[in-house]
Amino acid sequence: MTNPIYSPSPERYDSGMNYRRCGRSGILLPEISLGLWHNFGDIDPLARSFEMAHYAFDQGIVHFDLANNYGPSYGSAEETFGQIMKKSLAPYRDELFISSKAGYDMWPGPYGNWGSRKYLISSLDQSLKRMNLDYVDIFYTHRFDPETPLEETLQALVDIVRSGRALYVGISRYPHEAAQFAYDYLKERDVPCLLYQGKYNILDRGPEKSGADGRTILQMAKDNGAGFISFSPLAQGLLTDRYLNGIPADSRMATKPNLSREVLTPQMLEALRRLDAIAAQRGQKLAEMALSWVLKDDMVTSVIIGASSVAQIETNLRAVKNTRFSVEELAAIEDAVKGVVITL
Repeated sequence: MTNPIYSPSPERYDSGMNYRRCGRSGILLPEISLGLWHNFGDIDPLARSFEMAHYAFDQGIVHFDLANNYGPSYGSAEETFGQIMKKSLAPYRDELFISSKAGYDMWPGPYGNWGSRKYLISSLDQSLKRMNLDYVDIFYTHRFDPETPLEETLQALVDIVRSGRALYVGISRYPHEAAQFAYDYLKERDVPCLLYQGKYNILDRGPEKSGADGRTILQMAKDNGAGFISFSPLAQGLLTDRYLNGIPADSRMATKPNLSREVLTPQMLEALRRLDAIAAQRGQKLAEMALSWVLKDDMVTSVIIGASSVAQIETNLRAVKNTRFSVEELAAIEDAVKGVVITL
């Protein structure tokens, strides 16, 4: 029996998704974007990946966030997405906003990592082949390279746009001074930085910290006409109801190396339970409230969610229905996490 041809929901733009303008640009992004960091690799069921991508698009999620080494294994998330494009989403390419990045380990040797021109351009060429695309909508330098001249990294982004490989460029996880240099360099060459991608959630407040000039990463993005997009808004699943009663055997904390058991201290567990109680008073689950909290700020354009099922996407989508917080709720959240703010 062959699979039926995918036909997206005709109500996908009337499903309740909200779109926010990305800095000073013509781009509108959905408040919820789908990240393909985990659960779309070659170790995951392909049918489930198709199901999640289709469901997301049917709900108005038009932004799919990838990177060269997402998987596992490296490159396999892009390969999975390439199959989805080829078999079902290609007719809707102009409705989609697709990203990729390069900056972390991808292949052996000195040219498979960091921020050289050779690595960035070679990586994007490989990514386009894997994803069955002629271009990406935005290409990021995935992290600041302290050794490569920043001018080389940024000029590669300029040339990538001018070559037609990407429509826009962005930066991810750049420190304050390097970020401002990037904003200035790109603007001077008429290839403005569209997005700053950073880790931001109730427990990790990095983008709220001020740099030498007194500005936060969030304010810098706004001042420079860029949007801000949050990754890990659920702190790798910590800000969900999964860990309220300990560590489930099938959870990321139990099975993945990137979320240590040591994080779930008694103090952290108490904080999560207090946050869950605040969420319940708002008529939300903890994950919904955590996403709503990031979206409360108009300097945030979108949050990138990860998901292992359609049900998780469905739960996360409910966050867009209530992104307003009272002064009392915000104070209660701050009190709950006092002393347990961490960097994962």
